[in-house]
Amino acid sequence: MRVHHLILTSRFAGSERYALELAGAQAKAGHTVTLVLRRAALENRSDALGARVPPEVRVVVVPNWLSAWHARRLLRRERPDVAHAHLSAGCKALAGLSGMARVATLHIAYKPQQHAHLDALVAITPGQLAQLPPALRARSVHIDNWTRPATPSPDARQRLRERLGVGPEVRLLGTLGRVEPSKGHNLLLSAFEQAGFGTAAQLVIVGSGSALEGLRGRAIPGVHIVGFSPEPADWLQAMDGFVSAARTEPFGLVFLEAMQAGLPILATETEGGRHLSALFKRPLMPIDNVAGTVAALRAFVESGLPRRAYPMEHFRVEAMLPAFDALYARAARGGV
Repeated sequence: MRVHHLILTSRFAGSERYALELAGAQAKAGHTVTLVLRRAALENRSDALGARVPPEVRVVVVPNWLSAWHARRLLRRERPDVAHAHLSAGCKALAGLSGMARVATLHIAYKPQQHAHLDALVAITPGQLAQLPPALRARSVHIDNWTRPATPSPDARQRLRERLGVGPEVRLLGTLGRVEPSKGHNLLLSAFEQAGFGTAAQLVIVGSGSALEGLRGRAIPGVHIVGFSPEPADWLQAMDGFVSAARTEPFGLVFLEAMQAGLPILATETEGGRHLSALFKRPLMPIDNVAGTVAALRAFVESGLPRRAYPMEHFRVEAMLPAFDALYARAARGGV
């Protein structure tokens, strides 16, 4: 099957990783896979997509300006069996096309203007699937996110904690991913400050985004703002517990990364948090509630934060490929 994935963003984060890993796994499984990227994705930056494209995947680049329009022209010319879009610009590129199965993954939420015209959708939680219009829901499917095994550097824990000035006796809480208002980092900082851990616990925030500089402007003792890092597995190894104070989180690929690292997880009552809460084995925090977050952080640290093993075999991309193949085949037949 000839599959074109469209991810018309510039910086590497969870949705981009999903698209690249799915494309790579499908290519290894025998499909002919093309990745359609904006030119900005190939820039020489630590958070660019280009250097992370699997070698089995063909890459086609469209201009930064009017990238969705150029991607649509490309699809009309190449006519793949399946065009699979990721995020808003990719979905817009599929408008008005015919002669191919048009699919998108709901990385964030269903939006009629982006998704209603498509042949099928991939929901990353059951709740997303339930929110679709009945006719589109009947043509769509829930497929969980996944993560790949990641081996941290042998010296990661000692090296990164020494970089922060965090001793071996200190409980290091951490969060990783996009630093955006929806992720609740500002609330997490306020709650951590009010929790009053003194020298017993510190907090590290790893990632970049529009809210990063605002966080850096708050000088809170025991809080470290790292910014983007190309070594997430190393940072997870340095942590003792993972915390997400997100206001919205459809699934949270970073939850799977934290689980892969064996970290105890404290999360809010987002859709992703509820979907995985049985695996966390810890009560979820209320959303946008500083007092509730303070209490949860204290209980989290007092638990001792022992590492644990999670059932990760379900969350591998290879386990998801048959569901994608079946969805593509149904969409190509018009949903029958």
